[in-house]
Amino acid sequence: MSLIVTVFIIALLIVVIFLLALHLGFKAPRTRETKTPKDFAIDYQEVSIPTILGNDSSKKLFGWLLPVKDSHTTIIILHGWGGNAEWMLPIAKPFYQAGMNVLLIDSRCHGNSDGAMFSSLPRFAEDMGSAIDWLKDKHPKRSQKLALLGHSVGAGAVLLEASRRKDIDAVISVSAFAHPEWMMKRYLGSFHIPKFLINLILAYVQWLIGLRFARFAPISTVCKINAPVLIVHGKADTIVPIDDAHAIIKHCPEPHITLFEVDEAGHESVDKFEEHSDKLIDFLEKSIC
Repeated sequence: MSLIVTVFIIALLIVVIFLLALHLGFKAPRTRETKTPKDFAIDYQEVSIPTILGNDSSKKLFGWLLPVKDSHTTIIILHGWGGNAEWMLPIAKPFYQAGMNVLLIDSRCHGNSDGAMFSSLPRFAEDMGSAIDWLKDKHPKRSQKLALLGHSVGAGAVLLEASRRKDIDAVISVSAFAHPEWMMKRYLGSFHIPKFLINLILAYVQWLIGLRFARFAPISTVCKINAPVLIVHGKADTIVPIDDAHAIIKHCPEPHITLFEVDEAGHESVDKFEEHSDKLIDFLEKSIC
């Protein structure tokens, strides 16, 4: 009996260590803002947006509102995994200069927003939903026309949230992966983890999130969006290859979903995407007007 108990305890410890390592490995790194829009010569308001985690309605999202006088159009911008609002300022500035209000937010566990047990694409989407609802409640005139822009995981999140709403006028997805399972298999495969263990990890992550990957995969959610969608992707992206963008377009070949490929742009090349801001602004002006 003692041998059985010992084996059980050892097995339990292995499972616990494995789960702890898994949570630490997928924990979003928190990088807090060190600059503000003022450093980019932009007037702004710091805002606090309530979001809900289960039954806890006390969680707050940190954000910046860049107001433009008499503008009835707002674009809400969401960063990617481990990012924050400051990282998205370079791509936000052209929209502001073009006469649009801009709202930048930090998702939970990121930047200066409140934390949570874990972060995920669906939670990014929940936070985007909270930001939309807050903007429409507090600034109804500024939110008569709404556009969403997200980067990486944030791109998948804006596609998911837009697929569940009818009050979004345009969506810009920057560097989105086509399917979470593809993305995780690429990442885990780089560590030469056995296939059976990868499948176990994927099953656990889906259980933890409470949703199957297919439910929130961009390749699926984009097909449920009625508003114009611009898929933006860098040709030099080695984290999420351009093939993912091609897969999204191929899976849902609708005229209101278009692809813009950016030469020499990698996954984090916000500067490269900023260089082509005229294309993004032109898309919004044609979509919203």
